Amino acid sequence: MPGYDLLAARLTIHLDAAVLWHHRPAYAELVHRARREGLTGASVFHGVAGFGAGDPKRSPLAPKGPCAVVIVDEEPRLRDFLPHVADVLGETSAVAVLDRVRIHTPRVHE
Repeated sequence: MPGYDLLAARLTIHLDAAVLWHHRPAYAELVHRARREGLTGASVFHGVAGFGAGDPKRSPLAPKGPCAVVIVDEEPRLRDFLPHVADVLGETSAVAVLDRVRIHTPRVHE
């Protein structure tokens, strides 16, 4: 049987993996808050190469390079989430991108 599509939104936050938030990687704090808010899902992807504005709050022991935190849920919930992470984003050179997506969910044969 064919799958079906769900309308959703994707929030992608691009930042430097070395940026810390209260002695913790900022990307980990973003995922923690997404879970605490009950959002559908969040993943962190570390890039091999990239560039952008630098940030002075780096740790020499943290992973280096770009990363992206990708969070998927309904668009209104993601818009409501952004103010809850404004403190983290305001301390970094992060860029947040919100776009509408279709989620394809395959049906399991019964």
